Amino acid sequence: MKFTSLYGSGVSCGFPSPADDHKEEALSLDEHLITNGPATFMARANGDSMQGVGIFDRDILIIDRSLTPVNGDVVVVALDGQLTCKILDRGRGRLLSANEKYKPIPIWEGQELIVEGVVKASIRYHRAAVRA
Repeated sequence: MKFTSLYGSGVSCGFPSPADDHKEEALSLDEHLITNGPATFMARANGDSMQGVGIFDRDILIIDRSLTPVNGDVVVVALDGQLTCKILDRGRGRLLSANEKYKPIPIWEGQELIVEGVVKASIRYHRAAVRA
């Protein structure tokens, strides 16, 4: 991965700040997004069920198979052979959407549930032409 520069201060999303316009350090996206390369894969999100956690249609998900999923993690699972991205609710035995329009998905005894990995990050393009 090529390195790019990281500015020393945050970028204001309100009123512009005249201070801190210098670059601080080199930044590798691989270092931030990929901890275990061989166990990491990417997939494109489809739909609006995960908007409440900041995952939108066509975002790219960074998924790590080496992470042990814990309650509340955003995970990609194969449920009866169908891939889906949801919030893991082990305590109640279900998968949750992050959009009120969608009901929880119960996990019944005997159903095949394979956790493919934990969603570590997502990438969203803000320029429409890039998303095509």
